[in-house]
Amino acid sequence: MSMSNDTQFRPSSFLLLGIPGLEDVHVSIGVPFFFLYLVALLGNATVMFVIQTENSLHEPMYYFLAMLESIDLGLSTATIPKMLGIFWFSLRDTSFECCLSQMFFIHFFTAMESIVLVAMAFDRYIAICKPLRYTMILTSKIIGIIAGIAILRSLYMVVPLVFLLLRLPFCGHHIIPHTYCEHMGIARLACASIKVNIMFGLGNISLLLLDVLLIIVSYVRILYAVFLLPSWEARLKALNTCGSHIGVILAFFIPAFFSFLTHRFGHNIPQYVHIFLANLYVVVPPALNPVIYGVRTKQIRERVLRVFLRTDRELTSQRSWKIKN
Repeated sequence: MSMSNDTQFRPSSFLLLGIPGLEDVHVSIGVPFFFLYLVALLGNATVMFVIQTENSLHEPMYYFLAMLESIDLGLSTATIPKMLGIFWFSLRDTSFECCLSQMFFIHFFTAMESIVLVAMAFDRYIAICKPLRYTMILTSKIIGIIAGIAILRSLYMVVPLVFLLLRLPFCGHHIIPHTYCEHMGIARLACASIKVNIMFGLGNISLLLLDVLLIIVSYVRILYAVFLLPSWEARLKALNTCGSHIGVILAFFIPAFFSFLTHRFGHNIPQYVHIFLANLYVVVPPALNPVIYGVRTKQIRERVLRVFLRTDRELTSQRSWKIKN
């Protein structure tokens, strides 16, 4: 009897349906997701390797970029392998504990990425508006403090979600119409009031909106400073530096906020549209970020080419030595 009650209160597993309404094209959808994951893995790992090995890139801007790349690796790995399992092999079952773990890491990395993007906007603001004080303000100690704040705030935003879900009874409900486990998707299965979950979730969204506001303020100040520069060449160089960051910000926040808000207010939006866009914010930015920074940032582009050319020369030299001997 106690086992039955426990099962009613907390299901042993959940069933993830993928993208309801698009089941017939799950296999096809999985193909671009797989290639995006490969790009995310190879691209982020390459940028992190180059930043670590090149002493000339040991600067605040690139430290923040390395943080972003590591977060993107975590976010994509927490979601895409399970998605591909659903799309290609119908591996829809996931245990209660695994579902909560996936939810934790998805929301944790999302919160981390948001605050790192704020830090990168602050970095650009200091570099353009206060260039002479750049190294004095963004010291190694300050960067460490920013990283610590990012981790602590992300834990503050995500850890309570786990306990808010653990207190809920589910009365046997275990089917989640989604490709991954996230807070409101699990909470809506409960057969009790989820008002506290909704309010805490809206509080988290408010913190993310604060991040967006801080980024906007930073870029308003940056643009004001840029258009005061004496030459067009200097203006274009400054705008080009910021363009990569703005692209990454838009790619992350637009689908993320759409996903968060449609869970609460978008009852007239088709479910497959909501689920598909919710997938984009965990799939596209991790693949897009290393491409944007690798192509648009001259220092990284040159270092990546140098590393690969050096590796190619070393391999050629080794083959030549083996042939001679």
